[in-house]
Amino acid sequence: MIPYGRQSINDADIAAVAEVLRGDWLTTGPFVSRFESAVAQLAGVGACVSVTSGTAALHCAYRAIGIGPGDEVITPPMTFVATQATAQLLGAEIVFADVEPGNGLIDPVRVAEKVTTRTKAIVAVDYAGQPADMDSLRAIANDCGAYLVEDAAHSIGAISRGRPVGSLADLTTFSFFPTKNLTTAEGGAVVGADLELVERAREFHNHGLIRDPSRQDWPDEGPWHQEVAEFGLNYRLPDVLAALGLSQLERLEEFRVKRQAIVDAYSAAFSGVPGLDVLTLTPDSVPFWHIYPLRVHAEERLRIFTELRRVGVGVQVNYLPAHLHPSFRRLGFGWGDFPVAEEFYRREISLPLFADLPKDDVERVIDAVLTAALVSS
Repeated sequence: MIPYGRQSINDADIAAVAEVLRGDWLTTGPFVSRFESAVAQLAGVGACVSVTSGTAALHCAYRAIGIGPGDEVITPPMTFVATQATAQLLGAEIVFADVEPGNGLIDPVRVAEKVTTRTKAIVAVDYAGQPADMDSLRAIANDCGAYLVEDAAHSIGAISRGRPVGSLADLTTFSFFPTKNLTTAEGGAVVGADLELVERAREFHNHGLIRDPSRQDWPDEGPWHQEVAEFGLNYRLPDVLAALGLSQLERLEEFRVKRQAIVDAYSAAFSGVPGLDVLTLTPDSVPFWHIYPLRVHAEERLRIFTELRRVGVGVQVNYLPAHLHPSFRRLGFGWGDFPVAEEFYRREISLPLFADLPKDDVERVIDAVLTAALVSS
């Protein structure tokens, strides 16, 4: 079976982790700060806080901008449900805006239609690794006084109009799950140019602890003293995982080039084939491809998916639109609410895509897809 996704681990990664294991700090040590500095530099911003997952990153970002009961958060349905769940758990009302048909990215026109006086945040998701239209979304956010958040779980290392992902929103979140563009095994990060916002995220990820005497109620207790003014959680990324991330960052451009070559091979093979639609490219951007979403005839999707799995091609579907999960259907959402996202989902199959995918396996995937498509035609 050709896996759908897989981490790329080399001897340098193993040595980096072993160095931490032989040292004094397994967590809350120097490798965390080094990793955060490197991620901030990559994102072109001043600050980063590393966390235990992309979901934790979203939770910290939403808490940092003060999401709470009565606030509305506009998000696309075409994403993993963590984008919404972490805001919902803070008491926000989720407002969905449909996506663009060719790429699954949130449609700024639909966003503008959903803005109200209660809109606290507009959240873009860089589906598949392409940056959303952040300039248009920024204009909308500025007009309504909302924060702009970029869920860049798929797109660390991508570029939009000459600017790195991470520098386009008030806060940007990353994921470092094994199938993502780089991995810390499990992990994520929040980055931003506003140091105060990132510091709020940092405090939330460490139980809400405050060590600054000027902000404490009891500053004269002693040098050990720390206080919790607002509750937080333990979302700290340990040094042993940060070391893996630092090592992975050294190969990030290599990962991008390899993934792009696979995407180019897929798109060359499938473009113009009846019954197959490749993703529409966003203008003025350099994607960092996390998944390769191919669209087939909706009525043929299950058969093609099953056939590809049968012949050893590990395909996946990304994603059931968030509003169709039972948790949102109980709130009144359902089929027909966001037809573009629903049609995208009905047709989508994600093909194997990871940096170490051998060329022979790429050809095997292409042959299997074309064979299945010819049967359906």
